[in-house]
Amino acid sequence: MSDTPKHPASPDPGNELASDSSPIDPRDFRNALGTYATGVTIITAADSGEKPYGLTCNSFASVSLNPPLVLWSLLLYSSSLNVFQNASHFAVNVLGRSQQALASKFAKSSEGKFAGVDWKAGLGGAPLLAESVATFQCRSVNRYYGGDHVIFLGAVEAYAYNRDEPLLFLRGSFGRFSADEDLKKQ
Repeated sequence: MSDTPKHPASPDPGNELASDSSPIDPRDFRNALGTYATGVTIITAADSGEKPYGLTCNSFASVSLNPPLVLWSLLLYSSSLNVFQNASHFAVNVLGRSQQALASKFAKSSEGKFAGVDWKAGLGGAPLLAESVATFQCRSVNRYYGGDHVIFLGAVEAYAYNRDEPLLFLRGSFGRFSADEDLKKQ
């Protein structure tokens, strides 16, 4: 393994994004990012008419414990961007190992994602999905624009969790965590 960067740094990253002249191959970059295992979430919100919206997301991360803040990002061209930008609250539903089909359902652009899904309205009407291993009910605090995404910052106002096994995503596939027995003994 070499510490030599695979691609040289650009002298002006802002211009690089605007000009689409990045020396980094997007597919290869995606493959590199795919080596980082993430949890799988469904981010939900309600529009002004209380209609539920949701999408599968693995860009969720904690930001701060005090105050409790989290973030996630959404593609600028998402059909539900307007809903999330205007919602007072959103919910992060961390999926369990048994919810792979639900993750796949919410990953597709389609109407009726909530058909047959057990949920209840949380703060601001944001749907809380049954059997999630954790839920974070967040007040929308701010949005930041980064590249081709909007980064949503949320103040956690309520949360719940259980000890069920979470669903993970790695190298384009769903999976699970398996503890290394040798590390457990240390």
